[in-house]
Amino acid sequence: MRDNSSQRSFAPLLILLGLAIVINYVDRGNLSIAAPVIKNELQLSATQLGILFSAFFYTYTALQFVIGGIVDRWGANRVLSAGLLIWSAATVAMGFAGGFIALLALRLLLGIGESVAFPCTSKVIAQNVPPENRGLANGVVTAGLKLGPAIGAFGAGMLIAKYGWRPVFWGMGILSLLWLPAWWRWKPREQAVENEGSSAIGHLQIFAQPSFWGCAAGHFSFNYLSYFFLTWLPLYLSHERHLSQQELARYAGAYYLVDSASALATGWLCDRWIQRGARASLVRKAASAGGAVTAAVAMIACAFAETGSYYPWLLLAGVGSGAAGCGVFLFAQTIAGPRAVGQWSALQNGIGNFAGLIMPTLTGFLVDRSGHYFSAFALAAAISVAGAVVWAVGVRFAPVNWQQSGEQRSNA
Repeated sequence: MRDNSSQRSFAPLLILLGLAIVINYVDRGNLSIAAPVIKNELQLSATQLGILFSAFFYTYTALQFVIGGIVDRWGANRVLSAGLLIWSAATVAMGFAGGFIALLALRLLLGIGESVAFPCTSKVIAQNVPPENRGLANGVVTAGLKLGPAIGAFGAGMLIAKYGWRPVFWGMGILSLLWLPAWWRWKPREQAVENEGSSAIGHLQIFAQPSFWGCAAGHFSFNYLSYFFLTWLPLYLSHERHLSQQELARYAGAYYLVDSASALATGWLCDRWIQRGARASLVRKAASAGGAVTAAVAMIACAFAETGSYYPWLLLAGVGSGAAGCGVFLFAQTIAGPRAVGQWSALQNGIGNFAGLIMPTLTGFLVDRSGHYFSAFALAAAISVAGAVVWAVGVRFAPVNWQQSGEQRSNA
């Protein structure tokens, strides 16, 4: 176990990892916030806007099946730095875009750059944070992906209204680049993995692990829940609950903040229980499964609730979502270990992000067909409960012996 001074020295690095994810989610969401202005200025159709929204996920999701091996071979320090440089440059360049084709190319480039974020953060945490302290570390990362949309909605939204969308894209891209000098000041020393050989872990070795498919299914479930609220919550509050634009911003922003705070608190509490002797497997699984069930129950209650009583249930769903997300990459870090965590977490993230491709369209279909949001809420809740079952019984929370696994494959 690391001493307290070692843990304190990791604090600036952990803050930078969380900040990288905040920047990641602000930059990927800028187009949505600026969409009404861009649509009018560049005379884009709704279909063209839809293509631009989806284009990010084309490269982002596809590269998850490649980037993990690059992270494991080249190290998280360089790959994360290169990725942030690419996605910041793409954000700046979008401010100069003159039409649909330019925006499409830059959204594809943005997806390439941002594809490195979670494999790199998982690699850094697995190499530098002992297992009993990874709850808070992953809570910081999860909080970052929840804070990003809140900051984008409040900050970028107001700035676009005042200064226009192009200066905001320029400014946010340039500000993002300020992260790089701080990262090179506090970046961790790359660590060699000992006693397990030097060969890379391939896709087939990871796919042969039953726990990988449990982690991937649980990740899909969490992403479906998370993306549901990230993409549809504002429209739900506007159309179903009839909130004004100002009320909508406050209510949605408060939800994202509760979600973020829950991730931090859950990670910290789980670490404390484990350090006091609780069984790590039980604590981590209880947090993920319990959070998913809490979110599901609260969503159903929210959908049924009257106008004056729905919001507390919505905030409780945020509490559950934050708790459920805290362990998504933590399981990969523990099971895959430092040697294979980049590859494992990237593949897991790739499968999990199919939720981002499926959920928005399916939710829109359900809302159009029924005229309200209950069926969409019910489906998201059912998928969340399924995820809870997977985390509880479908994942073995123990490190893989990759050397033994390789020998078994050689003898087969």
